[in-house]
Amino acid sequence: MRRLVAGFVVLAALLVAPEPAFAADASYRTLGAASNPDWMASLADSTSLAALSLPGTHETMSIHGGVLTQTQENFGDSGGTLARQLTAGIRVADIRARVNGGDTFTIHHGATYQNANFDDVLTTLADFLAAHPRETVVLRLKQECTGELGSCTDVSGQRGFADIFDAYVARYPNLFWAPSVSRSAGAATPALGAVRGRVVLAVVNGPRGGPVDRYGLAQFAGWDDGSSAYVQDEYTVPNVGAIATKCDQVRRFLDATRAADPSLMYVNFASGSSLFAQPQQVAGGAFGVQGVNPFLLGYLNQTAPARTGMVMLDFPGSGLIDKIVALNRG
Repeated sequence: MRRLVAGFVVLAALLVAPEPAFAADASYRTLGAASNPDWMASLADSTSLAALSLPGTHETMSIHGGVLTQTQENFGDSGGTLARQLTAGIRVADIRARVNGGDTFTIHHGATYQNANFDDVLTTLADFLAAHPRETVVLRLKQECTGELGSCTDVSGQRGFADIFDAYVARYPNLFWAPSVSRSAGAATPALGAVRGRVVLAVVNGPRGGPVDRYGLAQFAGWDDGSSAYVQDEYTVPNVGAIATKCDQVRRFLDATRAADPSLMYVNFASGSSLFAQPQQVAGGAFGVQGVNPFLLGYLNQTAPARTGMVMLDFPGSGLIDKIVALNRG
């Protein structure tokens, strides 16, 4: 009965047209106007990855499924959307994978297939880094399927998630920074010179949170579902009125990052959603409530922190991306 009621609630939410988010502006839904394909090139090789301000996207590939599921502007299926984000200056990707037949990964947001496979992701990353060899990209990989209502279910009879991932790593030699894709030992935070032209795996998360083995950077061994020591991910925004609370959570974590140990990396999710506050509304605003993206751009313009850490965005605008990138130039 609970599942039936939940299904009716979801259906009702989908049938009611949501209040349009604020119009596209410098902070929201204008990623296509940003162009920062080589912004890391001028930075010193000795610069720690932890010292950088890195614009990222939450649910990087999520462009299908309607207002409850879409989190990014649609620049094309397969690797098209990721490719445009990288050109804009995005340097952190949040990839959610389902175990599919043939020991492969497909890209999902919950139950919705995003018309892309993990090979599309890795080929796009490899092509971009080959063309821009002084850049690096940080990757967060999550096993998406829980088998629960609203989620996907992994195909049975396949190898384990970690074994499938290892096979992908082997098929793309030299794409990943090797210390970050060891299952047996987490890596120390690298300097930029060591990872130019490579993908740095930050963490592999299981379907219900928690890291898988010891992939990624050692400091993220406690990266769980939601917030943890170095991650702010208060992803439930129960209604549009609660967007102000999410803005405050983002602000406080920015302030904490600025004051924290400069040798450690921090991840600040600006995203959030619920049935009554869709991702576009949280990002761009609705019903007269300011969204997280315009709030964040205004706050960064006022405070100019030394670093933001990794900022994970829904529907980012060109001005917001440009501002985070510019913080790296002092």
